[in-house]
Amino acid sequence: MTVPGSDGFDPVIHAPHRLRICALLEAAGEAEFGTVQQQLQVSASVLSKQVAALMEAGYVAQRKAVRDTRQRVWLRLTADGRTAYRAHSATLRAIIGDGVNAAT
Repeated sequence: MTVPGSDGFDPVIHAPHRLRICALLEAAGEAEFGTVQQQLQVSASVLSKQVAALMEAGYVAQRKAVRDTRQRVWLRLTADGRTAYRAHSATLRAIIGDGVNAAT
Protein backbone atom coordinates (compact mmCIF):
# COMPACT_ATOMS: atom_id res chain seq x y z
CA MET A 1 0.00 0.00 0.00
CA THR A 2 1.23 3.47 -0.86
CA VAL A 3 1.46 5.99 1.94
CA PRO A 4 0.55 9.51 0.83
CA GLY A 5 2.58 12.45 2.03
CA SER A 6 1.70 13.94 5.41
CA ASP A 7 0.19 16.87 3.54
CA GLY A 8 -2.40 14.60 1.88
CA PHE A 9 -0.87 14.80 -1.60
CA ASP A 10 -0.86 11.32 -3.11
CA PRO A 11 1.28 10.72 -6.22
CA VAL A 12 -0.57 7.47 -6.97
CA ILE A 13 -3.90 9.26 -7.24
CA HIS A 14 -2.50 12.43 -8.82
CA ALA A 15 -1.90 10.95 -12.29
CA PRO A 16 -4.70 12.41 -14.46
CA HIS A 17 -6.46 9.17 -15.42
CA ARG A 18 -6.21 7.78 -11.90
CA LEU A 19 -7.55 11.01 -10.43
CA ARG A 20 -10.52 10.84 -12.80
CA ILE A 21 -11.12 7.17 -11.97
CA CYS A 22 -11.19 7.97 -8.27
CA ALA A 23 -13.52 10.94 -8.80
CA LEU A 24 -15.91 8.82 -10.83
CA LEU A 25 -15.90 5.98 -8.31
CA GLU A 26 -16.31 8.38 -5.39
CA ALA A 27 -19.46 9.75 -7.00
CA ALA A 28 -20.84 6.44 -8.32
CA GLY A 29 -19.90 4.11 -5.48
CA GLU A 30 -19.34 1.31 -8.00
CA ALA A 31 -19.09 1.38 -11.78
CA GLU A 32 -18.70 -1.19 -14.51
CA PHE A 33 -15.29 -1.22 -16.21
CA GLY A 34 -16.88 -0.40 -19.59
CA THR A 35 -18.72 2.60 -18.13
CA VAL A 36 -15.52 3.97 -16.62
CA GLN A 37 -13.77 3.41 -19.95
CA GLN A 38 -16.48 5.35 -21.81
CA GLN A 39 -16.50 8.20 -19.29
CA LEU A 40 -12.72 8.61 -19.44
CA GLN A 41 -12.62 8.01 -23.22
CA VAL A 42 -9.59 5.73 -22.98
CA SER A 43 -8.79 2.29 -24.34
CA ALA A 44 -9.35 -0.82 -22.24
CA SER A 45 -5.59 -1.32 -21.96
CA VAL A 46 -5.01 2.22 -20.66
CA LEU A 47 -7.79 1.84 -18.12
CA SER A 48 -6.51 -1.60 -17.06
CA LYS A 49 -3.03 -0.18 -16.42
CA GLN A 50 -4.37 2.71 -14.34
CA VAL A 51 -6.75 0.48 -12.38
CA ALA A 52 -3.89 -1.96 -11.70
CA ALA A 53 -1.84 0.85 -10.15
CA LEU A 54 -4.78 1.85 -7.94
CA MET A 55 -5.41 -1.77 -6.96
CA GLU A 56 -1.73 -2.29 -6.12
CA ALA A 57 -1.96 0.71 -3.78
CA GLY A 58 -5.05 -0.80 -2.17
CA TYR A 59 -7.30 2.02 -3.40
CA VAL A 60 -9.57 0.18 -5.83
CA ALA A 61 -11.22 -3.23 -5.65
CA GLN A 62 -12.95 -5.10 -8.42
CA ARG A 63 -15.88 -7.47 -8.47
CA LYS A 64 -16.44 -9.89 -11.33
CA ALA A 65 -19.87 -11.27 -12.22
CA VAL A 66 -21.81 -12.48 -15.22
CA ARG A 67 -24.28 -10.05 -16.74
CA ASP A 68 -26.09 -10.59 -20.02
CA THR A 69 -24.18 -13.87 -20.40
CA ARG A 70 -20.84 -12.01 -20.35
CA GLN A 71 -18.27 -11.65 -17.61
CA ARG A 72 -18.29 -8.06 -16.34
CA VAL A 73 -15.99 -6.23 -13.95
CA TRP A 74 -17.21 -3.60 -11.52
CA LEU A 75 -14.82 -1.20 -9.80
CA ARG A 76 -15.14 0.58 -6.47
CA LEU A 77 -12.95 2.58 -4.14
CA THR A 78 -11.86 0.75 -1.01
CA ALA A 79 -12.12 2.48 2.36
CA ASP A 80 -8.39 3.34 2.09
CA GLY A 81 -8.95 4.59 -1.45
CA ARG A 82 -11.84 6.81 -0.42
CA THR A 83 -9.79 8.26 2.45
CA ALA A 84 -6.75 8.85 0.23
CA TYR A 85 -8.86 10.39 -2.56
CA ARG A 86 -10.60 12.77 -0.16
CA ALA A 87 -7.28 13.81 1.43
CA HIS A 88 -5.71 14.32 -2.00
CA SER A 89 -8.71 16.36 -3.21
CA ALA A 90 -8.60 18.53 -0.09
CA THR A 91 -4.88 19.10 -0.64
CA LEU A 92 -5.46 20.15 -4.26
CA ARG A 93 -8.22 22.54 -3.16
CA ALA A 94 -5.85 24.02 -0.56
CA ILE A 95 -3.12 24.48 -3.15
CA ILE A 96 -5.53 26.18 -5.53
CA GLY A 97 -6.97 28.28 -2.71
CA ASP A 98 -3.49 29.37 -1.65
CA GLY A 99 -2.70 30.38 -5.22
CA VAL A 100 -5.87 32.43 -5.48
CA ASN A 101 -5.27 34.14 -2.14
CA ALA A 102 -1.65 34.89 -2.99
CA ALA A 103 -2.67 36.52 -6.28
CA THR A 104 -5.16 38.88 -4.69
